[in-house]
Amino acid sequence: MILFDSFYSVTFLIVILVFFQTFQVHGNSQTNFAKTTGTHFTINNKPLYLNGFNAYWMMYMASDPSTRAKVTSAYQQASKNGMNIARTWAFSDGGTDRPLQISPGSYNEVTFKGLDFVISEAGKHGMYVILSLVNNFKEYGGKAQYVEWARQRGQQLSSDDDFYTNPTVKAYYKNHIKAVLTRVNSITGVTYKDDPTIFAWELMNEPRSSNSSGTQIQDWVKEMAAHVKSIDSYHLLEIGLEGFYGDSRKLFNPGNYLVGTDFISNNQVPGIDFATIHLYPETWLPNSSEEEQAAFVDKWIKAHIQDSNIVLKKPLIIGEFGKSSKYPGFSLSKRDSYFGVIYSAIYNSAKSGGPFCGGIFWQLMVQGMESWGDGYQVVLEESPSTASVIAQQSRKLSAIT
Repeated sequence: MILFDSFYSVTFLIVILVFFQTFQVHGNSQTNFAKTTGTHFTINNKPLYLNGFNAYWMMYMASDPSTRAKVTSAYQQASKNGMNIARTWAFSDGGTDRPLQISPGSYNEVTFKGLDFVISEAGKHGMYVILSLVNNFKEYGGKAQYVEWARQRGQQLSSDDDFYTNPTVKAYYKNHIKAVLTRVNSITGVTYKDDPTIFAWELMNEPRSSNSSGTQIQDWVKEMAAHVKSIDSYHLLEIGLEGFYGDSRKLFNPGNYLVGTDFISNNQVPGIDFATIHLYPETWLPNSSEEEQAAFVDKWIKAHIQDSNIVLKKPLIIGEFGKSSKYPGFSLSKRDSYFGVIYSAIYNSAKSGGPFCGGIFWQLMVQGMESWGDGYQVVLEESPSTASVIAQQSRKLSAIT
């Protein structure tokens, strides 16, 4: 009788523990997730401002035990300087080195475990992550790889932009969304869609299309936003836009470029929770002076703040910005000054109740990654002045109430 009672007592305790673990996960889903309230982010009903970094390389490095420590080091350095968010890739498609998605619906478990580690380490260091789900460009597969997969299976496709319209390709991408969102983290045991460490999903890194009317990407965003939200109603969602306007406001675009996106209509899609811009004046205005580039930066930021506040009524972040050592005249002091300009625009908006709520620079690396450098890399241990500028912004944003 004593053994019988002991067995059922232990069983009862196990059931209770499982219940509370499950409740805790779903309780997190309701209370500990970042949300939007008007043009602001909130967490547990308190304002949340973002200061962070891009590190697209994290899943790759984490998938190899010999380089995994670089991910931990990046988070440690970022946390030390007050940063609270990282943006990284949740894609690597096809014939790339250590792919995540080997072929449609077929995944490399070793690489997926690398992504598990990236998310787990973020949580340990008090960081959020934004996970981007596919690339516009050919690096790490991107939309071109999806189109090629469909060609290999008999689809007659003429352009990489068929990614946005072909039913077979869209089905591949939707399946990838589901695979990532429903992944159970092998380290934490938490399903990605239930993990408040993930700040937001990003539909695509810098979507562009040769369809200048904008209908291709507009329709695609509507369809994919609805698909994401049908699987995961807790997390925030953004598109990954650079901020280019459509035809009616192309005068704001560098060189009057049209890239098939429209900052206004794309971000008005139901399910898109906040807006993003990127900023690369040296690349976008290659024959301009530093003064002309500075004027463009000011105009670009002010236009998007105004539109986010008045038209979209949604938060705005700058998802990429940086200064490359590969351009003539580069110096650390110029980089620090440029970061300061961006950070001041964010702080001044946030302090006055505006929608500009965060900045994520391109890009953070750690020591021993010299071969990965693209000119924009910031190694905090080697750049104390830049680290100081970043840390000061972290302190200023955290003091806003």
